[in-house]
Amino acid sequence: MVADKQRAGRNRTLTVDDAERALLRQDILGGADVAGGQELTDRFVNADFMDVVRFIPDGFAHLIIVDPPYNLSKTFNASRFASRSDEAYADYLRSWFYPLCAKLRPGGSLYMCGDWRCSAAQQRVIAERLTVLNRITWQREKGRGAAANWKNAMEDIWFAVADRKDYYFNVEAVKQKRRVLAPYRRSDGRPKDWEETQEGNFRLTCPSNFWDDISVPFWSMPENTDHPTQKPEKLIAKLVLASSRPGDIVLDPFAGSGTTCVVAKKLGRHYLGVELDGEYSLWAAKRLRMADGDKQIQGYSGGCFWERNTPVARQDEGCGSRR
Repeated sequence: MVADKQRAGRNRTLTVDDAERALLRQDILGGADVAGGQELTDRFVNADFMDVVRFIPDGFAHLIIVDPPYNLSKTFNASRFASRSDEAYADYLRSWFYPLCAKLRPGGSLYMCGDWRCSAAQQRVIAERLTVLNRITWQREKGRGAAANWKNAMEDIWFAVADRKDYYFNVEAVKQKRRVLAPYRRSDGRPKDWEETQEGNFRLTCPSNFWDDISVPFWSMPENTDHPTQKPEKLIAKLVLASSRPGDIVLDPFAGSGTTCVVAKKLGRHYLGVELDGEYSLWAAKRLRMADGDKQIQGYSGGCFWERNTPVARQDEGCGSRR
């Protein structure tokens, strides 16, 4: 169990008290429940993925989002992952990735998160079972500097599909609203492919594979937990909106504090999360309950994604016309 911390009064990091634990455990399935045939749609499972994968129907998910341990030594509450050689790490990936791929529907998509230490091995292993279409790189602007090396402020996400000729991708759902600094006008003086407002000039732009608009969760954000590698809801929302339809099923086999499941729920998708750690599972269960009444995703408002640090008042105006 994560030790209690003394927190500042304005700290919004999620916690679970003793009175909540018994209630939240009712929301969480165990490995025996999965083996016994419990319904898996819109459920969170506290178990080792390899212990339950055979009980998940093949072709279960339209979209799989995977955030596995990277190839570095790191403690995850009650367990620790040890770094290893590149080939040993690739073998580790294969041990669960091969059976995971069977759970993806024809026409489905998969995203896998990584960093520079493990990204090459991930690409190699993913390509053994799926077709890799792209590598997203996102700016992870958090952490201390390095005195003898470049600060590590980037991470990767591999995008792969089961069938490169038949997969779903909705670019309109993930356009970003960016400020226009040098606006062009038509001959009649009207804006050309941008919107003129009292707060400035903005354009809806197609997303690239470099994302510099992501804020890593921190203490003043209600989505923040003490999970050491928590992904931002905004980051996952882009993947969910681009590669799934409302009502589709999203699977996360290393669900951590539940971000993928929470985002899927907020965006009208079904989900299945599997997480080994019991404490993280409780955090996820609480976040899923909170999502019943709060559908907000920081940085996503009015149907579009906004640049980092865009004022909330500006976001409330929505995307405007899509050109």
